[in-house]
Amino acid sequence: MKALVTGGGGFLGGAIVELLLAKGIPVRCLARGEYPGLAQLGVECVRGNIADPETAARACRGCDTVFHVAAKVGMWGRYSDFYETNVTGTAKLLEAAKAAGVSRFIFTSSPSVVFAGDDVEGWDETAPYPKSFDSYYAETKARAEQLTLAANSQRFATVALRPHLVWGPGRDHLISGIISRGKAGKLRLIGGFNKLIDTTYIDDAALAHWLAAEKLSPGAACAGKAYFISQGDPRPNWDIVNMILAAAGIGPVVKTIPYGLAYAAAASLETAWRLARRKEEPPLTRFVLQQLTTAHWFNISAARRDLGYAPGVTIGQGMKNLEEWLKRSV
Repeated sequence: MKALVTGGGGFLGGAIVELLLAKGIPVRCLARGEYPGLAQLGVECVRGNIADPETAARACRGCDTVFHVAAKVGMWGRYSDFYETNVTGTAKLLEAAKAAGVSRFIFTSSPSVVFAGDDVEGWDETAPYPKSFDSYYAETKARAEQLTLAANSQRFATVALRPHLVWGPGRDHLISGIISRGKAGKLRLIGGFNKLIDTTYIDDAALAHWLAAEKLSPGAACAGKAYFISQGDPRPNWDIVNMILAAAGIGPVVKTIPYGLAYAAAASLETAWRLARRKEEPPLTRFVLQQLTTAHWFNISAARRDLGYAPGVTIGQGMKNLEEWLKRSV
């Protein structure tokens, strides 16, 4: 195997690169930025935009497996930017991979592709895409997932993984955002909601990608399909947040704000940010509010069956690992 990892300089992409290297797999990385640390590990680095056909072709040349992790992530920004990276970029990479003779294409999707704003409790992969989406990210990831699965053929096997809320040691925006807001005292319990959510420890998220690559081939049980990935251990949302804060030596969230007030604040912030044409994400959006007040946990039996996936790190052990890493990183 020679593998291409797009977004190899990111949190999940980097973990996949490290796992592949540990298994003796030659790795090439495609990313927008420069990552000297990857080059020092022996990774061949290609810098550029995946939406550029020439860059995509150069990155895929000589590889037989592609892990497409790169994406524009977030709940704020212009639709065109999300579309270019998530949809056009995926389409160009699929074209380049097929032209280069790549046989396996593993796409990192998201459970948000089936989220319609209501509680998600134990859903499996039969859940449909919603008729409308509440974020540009979810909409464009759904389109990219559909492109990937439709490209599956007898010569080109594809699979999509939907890891939910990936966290753990490392430069992770989810963890760093919770900790920074916790330190600043800006976190609030919303309307008493504390519903169950799934999470995915970083090592298990990377492992799921490796297992998918191992199992994937034309006609394989997983070919042309999408899979939810998590620890299989849903916990109350604010319990998870408070465990992360505890790992950072910060006290739990105790202050509350009524749901109606939080919704009004989110709507006002969105309006103000749009009028000011600000590029950074507002402190609170209506989509994030929905995520904080609804259940979202999934049935991962299909991944267990078809990929041989089994979470190897408990949430408790993962939190200990996170605490140790945070102490070393101070």
